[in-house]
Amino acid sequence: MKLAINPVAKPRMTRSDRWAKRPAVLRYWAFADELRLKYKKELPESVELKFFLPMPDSWSKKKKALMNGKPHKQKPDLDNCVKSVADSLNKQDSNIYRIHASKWYSYKGAIEINEL
Repeated sequence: MKLAINPVAKPRMTRSDRWAKRPAVLRYWAFADELRLKYKKELPESVELKFFLPMPDSWSKKKKALMNGKPHKQKPDLDNCVKSVADSLNKQDSNIYRIHASKWYSYKGAIEINEL
């Protein structure tokens, strides 16, 4: 299932995030709410996650055409993207025993979730 949501990496949370309202934390909470609204169930025990990260607006059309569909090898880290999805959708994500994850450049941000 492909969801039209820009992937967001999970930030390192602190106690003060309950009242300090850092922008990275607010962005993550908004992402988590939107993901729960669109997916409406927990992740399966064995899952494939594909993160399609949007290319920067500052890139030329030529560079965007060249990089579309290529592996994304920059921040955000893949493990933090996986963590954001797993923590958003599962109350207890310890039941997940296998995750196959990848990041790709794309014109528009999306997350693809498939059961393995």
